Amino acid sequence: MSARTLFALLVLLLLVLFSWLNWGEITKPTSLSLGLSRVEAPLGLVLVVALGVVSLLYLIFTIGLETAALLEVRRYARELLHYKKLAEEAEQSRYTELRGYLEAEFKRLAEAEKEEIRALEARLAETLEKHGNTLAAYIGELEDQLLRLLQGRGGENT
Repeated sequence: MSARTLFALLVLLLLVLFSWLNWGEITKPTSLSLGLSRVEAPLGLVLVVALGVVSLLYLIFTIGLETAALLEVRRYARELLHYKKLAEEAEQSRYTELRGYLEAEFKRLAEAEKEEIRALEARLAETLEKHGNTLAAYIGELEDQLLRLLQGRGGENT
């Protein structure tokens, strides 16, 4: 409870205690003027009833304000939950979009890597073929020199 509510309850309790202690005087009949006529009634009782009615109206008004505030808070909570869901969906959409982008990028990189590997394999095969041809030429030249050398020795022995 708020301090204001506690204060109102304390004042109301003091008024009830005052009325109880002075009940004899409150209920004593008095001549009251209603403007066009006069009536015999207890003035204190009329004032206590009027105070009770005003207090009841204040209580109803306060309950109405509290109810309206609670309904508004509930409405704000629903709106907040709705916006939270929208934000989560947008975030999920961004994650999905990012995942798609990354998958496409990885695919592109893998294709580029495969292409580079193919190019390197082709260069390697070309280099191996060149070196193989060069080696074959050297071997052929070496065989020719060996044949000439062997023929030159064979001619000396005969």
